[in-house]
Amino acid sequence: MALIQTRRGFLGGIAAAGAAGLIHAPRAEAAEGPLETSAVRILKTPAICIAPLYAAEELLRAEGFTDIRFIELPTAREISAALGEGKVDFTAGFAAYHVLAIDARSTNYTLLAGLHGGCFELFAHDGIRGITDLKGKSVGMELAMPALLTLMAAQVGLDPKRDIRWVTDPKLKPLDLFAEGKIDAFLGFPPEVQILQARHTDHVIIDTAVDRPWSQYFCCMLAGSREYVQKYPVATKRVVRAILKATDLCAAEPARVARRLVDGGFTPRYDYALQTLSGLPYDRWRDYDAEDTVRFYALRLYDAGLIKSDPNKIIADHTDWRFLNELKRELKA
Repeated sequence: MALIQTRRGFLGGIAAAGAAGLIHAPRAEAAEGPLETSAVRILKTPAICIAPLYAAEELLRAEGFTDIRFIELPTAREISAALGEGKVDFTAGFAAYHVLAIDARSTNYTLLAGLHGGCFELFAHDGIRGITDLKGKSVGMELAMPALLTLMAAQVGLDPKRDIRWVTDPKLKPLDLFAEGKIDAFLGFPPEVQILQARHTDHVIIDTAVDRPWSQYFCCMLAGSREYVQKYPVATKRVVRAILKATDLCAAEPARVARRLVDGGFTPRYDYALQTLSGLPYDRWRDYDAEDTVRFYALRLYDAGLIKSDPNKIIADHTDWRFLNELKRELKA
């Protein structure tokens, strides 16, 4: 049985874990100047895949932050609008959702880095072998939004609005409907993927961690409030550094991070957390191109009529890769 760790024990474990260079606060202060603020607010969501944000707490303390808040919001609408409305300073989520949020409402939005490759899986019942087989079928989702499957359907010539029957109302419990055989397919991400796997629910027809073109781009990306990024550049770099170090830790020590998530109250199931952390490619943040990811999804969303903003303008106005590029050089190990 895994031992519950104190904060001090967890930090000591990080230092010993071999995720090279994880704690260098004194050197960072000498090179970058003092923190402009010691406070940071991070959005807390049900998604396990953004574990680096939760695993970064002690690394943030090592960077000099003393007021670290994980903000939990009650509705999907509040979660999606949190960064744009200034309720949090940093969040992470699927790249396409960031682009949709920027297009819909937010000037207070800056994309900063990619965290990992794909975490979405599309489950289907017998007789459905690919996206084209979804024509006339019912597809459910709860935590996810239809954007990704809309792009997948459009890519193979389907009309997502006309050819697919969407079941997205959480009151209907689409995951349970799928598991009971009452709808044909379900698009989910952790912990939904693990729940369906535990229920031995049929087969996966698309796994974005391995199936192209989705597997060639980041899935979840880190975003910051434009106001915070511009006002506190030293603090922003330290936040990004702590989260990228935590991303390395997810790859190197998934069991340690899974225990941290459970002990910290970020997720209830250690086994689901460990499966997620062991299965996702957290070791690719140095290799994938964050800007290419934004361009890939923005162009497809634009072509599908889901956004009105010019993709190049989104990149020009709502991305800042300075911190990522500096940290790629700094965290080479």
